Amino acid sequence: MGRRTSLSYEQQREVWARWKRGECIAEITRALAVSRDPVRHILESCGGIAPAARKRSARQLSFEEREAVSRALAARRPMREIARLLGRSPSTISREVHRNGGRTAYRAAAAERRAWERAGRPKPCLLAGNERLRDLVAERLSWDWSPRQISRWLERAFPNDHNLRVSAETIYRSLFVQARGALKKELLAHLRLAGRIRRPSEERSEGLRGKIVGAVSIRERPAEAEDRAVPGHWEGDLLAGSNNSYIATLVERRTRFVMLIKVPGKDTASVIGGTDAAHASVARRAAALAHLGPRS
Repeated sequence: MGRRTSLSYEQQREVWARWKRGECIAEITRALAVSRDPVRHILESCGGIAPAARKRSARQLSFEEREAVSRALAARRPMREIARLLGRSPSTISREVHRNGGRTAYRAAAAERRAWERAGRPKPCLLAGNERLRDLVAERLSWDWSPRQISRWLERAFPNDHNLRVSAETIYRSLFVQARGALKKELLAHLRLAGRIRRPSEERSEGLRGKIVGAVSIRERPAEAEDRAVPGHWEGDLLAGSNNSYIATLVERRTRFVMLIKVPGKDTASVIGGTDAAHASVARRAAALAHLGPRS
């Protein structure tokens, strides 16, 4: 296996955005023009569940403020004067400087990095802090119950005990994000769709997964196409093969004439581009035959 290359912060954001929209790993790697390994590593490390966006607390110093502190220390200004310039309390500036090497060793970039590392402590998981709830969930999972069934059963079985409440999403996160340390990884095998990465559900992908954006319902098909009385109406489909190979099929409803078109991908642009080119080719051949006239 080749060496895994790291992705930039912007690339990682793009990976999660595309994953939420329902794109597969192959589509993401093609769009970002990167190898498969780093994309799969990012998704598997979080179980396919996008981490929450990090936000800086208003009480924390910003990077610009840390740079101002560094410049003021280089100019040998006292702590109280630095605090007054930044509109902060002297104790805030004093703690910031002393926890990052003191007056002589303070560097804004290093202080910013350490601050983000200290702020990265995850919140305790609901199931990790409630042993009875965790045992009930683990037992039902071992019985091949789905997380949604477990969540609803808890509401019915313990209507007056609000400490025994957990959403299906929390159960999924506890299973797929093993860093939470609540549910054993072996319980993943009891899910209906086993795997190490959770696919985005319709709720999280805004209902786009498995659907065609801007599609026209088949119910709106005109009557002449429905009864196959008039030629020129086509039905299309897409066949997926191994190694990310795809073939679009077009069937003319009146004559049942079939075209098979090899397309480079299953995205909308690739399929429409391939079928439009095939249609244009058929139209040119039909025009040529019409120009020759009927055979004698």
